[in-house]
Amino acid sequence: MMSASICRGLGVAWIFAITFATANAQPPQLPPLPDGNRELGVTLSMSDLPRDEPPAASQEKGGASDPAVPATGEDNSEAAGEYAADDSVQFAAAYRSAPSAASRWPEVRLTGFFQADAAWFSQSALNRTAVGDIQDGADFRRARLAGTGKAWDNVAYMLEMDFAFPGRPSFMDVWLEVEDAPLGGKLRVGQYRQPFGMDGQTGVKDLTFIERSLPFAFLPFRQIGAMLHGQALDDEVTWAISGFRFPTDVYGGNVGDDGGYGLATRTTGLLIDRHHGSVLMHVGSGFSYIDPANDQFRYSSQPEVFVQEVGGGVPPGVPGVVPPFVDTGTLTADNARLFNAELATVLGSLHTQTELFYAQVDQSGGPMVTLPGVSTQIGYFLTGEVRPYDHAAGVFGRIQPLCSVGRQGGLGAVEIAARYSYLDFNDQNILGGRLNNWTAGVNWYLNPHTKFQLNYIYSDLNTPGLGRNRADTVVTRAQLDF
Repeated sequence: MMSASICRGLGVAWIFAITFATANAQPPQLPPLPDGNRELGVTLSMSDLPRDEPPAASQEKGGASDPAVPATGEDNSEAAGEYAADDSVQFAAAYRSAPSAASRWPEVRLTGFFQADAAWFSQSALNRTAVGDIQDGADFRRARLAGTGKAWDNVAYMLEMDFAFPGRPSFMDVWLEVEDAPLGGKLRVGQYRQPFGMDGQTGVKDLTFIERSLPFAFLPFRQIGAMLHGQALDDEVTWAISGFRFPTDVYGGNVGDDGGYGLATRTTGLLIDRHHGSVLMHVGSGFSYIDPANDQFRYSSQPEVFVQEVGGGVPPGVPGVVPPFVDTGTLTADNARLFNAELATVLGSLHTQTELFYAQVDQSGGPMVTLPGVSTQIGYFLTGEVRPYDHAAGVFGRIQPLCSVGRQGGLGAVEIAARYSYLDFNDQNILGGRLNNWTAGVNWYLNPHTKFQLNYIYSDLNTPGLGRNRADTVVTRAQLDF
């Protein structure tokens, strides 16, 4: 009996000794994991935690959009300093250190959109003589995929390809951008839209009409180069200056040893900005100087509509693409100077935009010619939306319906719009024609990412040698982006 009591007493003492030693022991130190594995290890460990319901906040503060925060919820920060029910999970959380800068970068986000168009044409007999018999048709106007994000905390990038343009794919916006550049701006290098004109700087997903206005023909648009740009006065003013090669092809390339350079600048300001942008007045100006490669370039424009077929099914002699209505032909010129003025307003659901363009072309061995262009448009939201303004870019931005179609049970946003635009390519020895366009449009925004558009275009063309002729066009578009 005494032997048994002694054994029981020694056993109890041994249990107390083990318990005391375990409670005061320090957790073992593991060698540091590589930066790329730390976040993964914690994420996997925390995701193994059994829970009846995820925290409500985890749907907002976690997710793949922020690689520095695991997708398991905001309770990770608390678990990192406390013991959880599972000792292995507690140990992994305690071991977690603050992620280094290298563990977040680079970031990448996949975006894309498509625009499917259909067009019907009615031409006068004289217009058919002037430009040919335009065919009705349907086409993917744009079909793009892009990767965008940051390569480091101060270096952004974009790599965008279009599978509907002739290059299939063609290079679109392909650039890197360094923040904290001189003058407090950003330095962009690659292929991008040159800073000239408000219509040209507005993203194609956010246009009021299916195509940009006629004077878009003057813009240098996407070229390969380097640009310094920024904002001032609490983002009420934007400025940009860019140097580039001209003209570049669908892959961003340019060769030529006689010229081939260009300069573009743009400055914008808000004279009025009240009531969170519902009362607004924008002004802007731009200048561009172009010395074309091999001293040749060309101005031409279609009547604000574009459909084509390149698959070989078009009969001989029938245009497979909407032809230009005005065309200077190939110009042999030393340089061209482009001038632009902008005015845009917002007054509640009403918005307007007007631009003036003026080109001076110094022909080699010929007279200097002047080519003017103008566009003015007005739009109104029947459903009460206000067209937003992008302060960073100095343009109008994305429409946000007050109540989208779907679970919100709304109608979406409905917009009516009208536009007049004009190009005159007749001067001195240049007889490229004169074109007036009137457009009426209706836009239905089902949600911020889905839009249907309908445009009616009346084109009044004055062709040298033929006189005035006309064409009527109805165009529709379905657009979706993600």
